[in-house]
Amino acid sequence: MTNSVSFLPGASGTSGAGSFASSSEPLTLGVMGGGQLGRMFVHAAQTMGYFTAVLDPDAQSPAGRVSHKHIQTDYTDPSGLKELAACSAAITTEFENVPAPALRELAKLRPVSPGADAVAIAQERAAEKAHFVKCGVPCAPYAVIESAVQLEDALSKDLLPGILKTARMGYDGKGQVRVKDAAALHAAWQDLKQVPCVLEKMLPLSFECSVILARGRDGQMVNFPVQRNLHREGILAVTEVYEGHLPAALQEQAVAAARSIAEGVNYAGVLCVEFFVLKDGSMVVNEMAPRPHNSGHYTLDACDQSQFDLQVRTLAGLPLTQPRQHSPAIMLNLLGDIWFDGNSAMRLPDWSAVLALPGTHLHLYGKTEARRARKMGHLNVTGASVKEVRDVALKAAAILGIEAF
Repeated sequence: MTNSVSFLPGASGTSGAGSFASSSEPLTLGVMGGGQLGRMFVHAAQTMGYFTAVLDPDAQSPAGRVSHKHIQTDYTDPSGLKELAACSAAITTEFENVPAPALRELAKLRPVSPGADAVAIAQERAAEKAHFVKCGVPCAPYAVIESAVQLEDALSKDLLPGILKTARMGYDGKGQVRVKDAAALHAAWQDLKQVPCVLEKMLPLSFECSVILARGRDGQMVNFPVQRNLHREGILAVTEVYEGHLPAALQEQAVAAARSIAEGVNYAGVLCVEFFVLKDGSMVVNEMAPRPHNSGHYTLDACDQSQFDLQVRTLAGLPLTQPRQHSPAIMLNLLGDIWFDGNSAMRLPDWSAVLALPGTHLHLYGKTEARRARKMGHLNVTGASVKEVRDVALKAAAILGIEAF
């Protein structure tokens, strides 16, 4: 009996499938991390016929619960990494805090995208900002603070008022403290246990935006429209994407900057780059995320390809085609707060009322416990016109108890 050739795209192409190409079983794509981004990647991969494997220590991880295989180990566990590599044709990551050394170990056995070097840059703010500077993309004035001497030196650089950010492990507003003067800076660094930090000068902000792109291992690159974002308490609350929401010249500048950042590290995979647009109309880069991003969730319902579809394509070595947005869209981030009433008692959000509104698309992440500030899902609103989408999104926000925008 002869082996049949895999019918899946990428089996004999650039995916690095090796012996998998002669198997009758569908190729398996692996992902480090079992959160909601991994879950949506798994769904996209399965839609295209791939099997999936998730490595995550949480037995109840959203991605692990829907994947063909869940390897329940720590991200640095040698046996777990070996098992993931053994069953996967190629491997990606769903969040930037997966240890870069683990990705380097996996890359000895299988194609890994994004690569460890790119992820390591995103994990360390000082390295990230140095990369932006190298690529010619302006960022806010900053200083690295790793010692008391550097802290005092930072005080002479006109960076106050500013934001003190931990150099590592900061996300969704965590590890960030606003400081207005020298006393506040000293106190904040003490509160952060004197870990390495970056002090950024606060600039007169008008609004925030982001670019999501996908880059193949061959250098081919495509991008989605530029997203306009609203953050509350450091967490993305609303994303709006439709014609006229941002000046065309600004969008071109943001896309060019994001592409330069990706090329500068020979990036492979889906990348999000966030920007601040200042009161004077100029733009500075904030940070990059080596993965799909909350601000790209609207692509699931408003575009002919989602950011997760492109993540699958980049991982499997498939051609990249420029995605097209077919509907105006607004994304509302659904935090655990909406599961609580004014008296902090648990309640179920009124999904029936929300879904009775035209053009609403509810995505819940399968998390078993709602907590304040925890990302539980998102709501996409699409429609034939910008007015229709905004009207429906505001009605949905009112039903759910989300602040208007």
